[in-house]
Amino acid sequence: MKKLEEKIIDLENKNLKISGNINIKFQEKAKNEKEYDLMRKEKEKLEAELSKKKIEISNLEVRLVKYDKDLKVNYELIKKLEKENPWILTDYELFGVKDSEYDFTGFDINVQSEILEKLKEENEILKRKVNMKVDTMTDKSEKLYEDLINRKEILMKDKIKIEKAIMELDEKRKEALTQIYEHTNKFLNSIYSSLLPGTKAKLAILPGKGLMDGLELKVAFNNTWKASLSELSGGQRSLLALSLILSLLRYKPAPFYILDEIDAALDLSHTANLGVMIKEQFPQSQFIVVSLKDGMFTNANVLYKVTFSDGSSRVERIAKERKG
Repeated sequence: MKKLEEKIIDLENKNLKISGNINIKFQEKAKNEKEYDLMRKEKEKLEAELSKKKIEISNLEVRLVKYDKDLKVNYELIKKLEKENPWILTDYELFGVKDSEYDFTGFDINVQSEILEKLKEENEILKRKVNMKVDTMTDKSEKLYEDLINRKEILMKDKIKIEKAIMELDEKRKEALTQIYEHTNKFLNSIYSSLLPGTKAKLAILPGKGLMDGLELKVAFNNTWKASLSELSGGQRSLLALSLILSLLRYKPAPFYILDEIDAALDLSHTANLGVMIKEQFPQSQFIVVSLKDGMFTNANVLYKVTFSDGSSRVERIAKERKG
């Protein structure tokens, strides 16, 4: 701007000087008409040049206004870029440093401006040749792209929330499983040892694994833990399976159970132990037990005896007398 003002002042000074010269030439015209004609032509030439310079000055002023606007736009763009790219502020001190990746010494703004102008001209020529509908399609595609990006951001946020919820559910699941495991393990040993005195039973976590990786059912006789359940007899395995089921039921007892001949594979002593165990371990629940063995009957509060006679079934209710 300063150079422009200096140039304007210089031109104005030249104009004053030329005007002085013209006056002198006019005075000399009287003396020499030929010299006057030459000076007149010179004046016209200089006036034409002055007019041209004024036009150039006007164009420069227009460009200056445009540069001011561009400066504001670029300032906002810089702020936006700094916000979107934090590295700009951190690496700013390296801008223009020789031999750095931000060395701009070989960058000529004038050359780049000329290239930009040429590209704009080529762009205008191409616009006349290219189908203008493409611009509309491009705008639609850009809007669609931006919409997809926004949706992606929403989905990513939802994904983070879902992953957080999954982690919380996993933690709750682990807590619940741990609670069930500890509770079941406690009653498993109690129930199995009451069904089969002198034994122990437990759910063991696999070596080098966690609770979520699975459990192993182990049994001990006289404090000696068996290496495998295959060492147990059929009746012992039946009692173990029954103990596991009942220990799981102890975690959240139901008010009502129906058991159909669960003592079929058991001898009388084990059947009696099963009846005692049910009575002791499930005082808040009612059981309907179908059995053919006296060991179960002795622990029942009420018996329903079913007989078949003369082609029909008969049900007889037998209430046991309560002690005390």
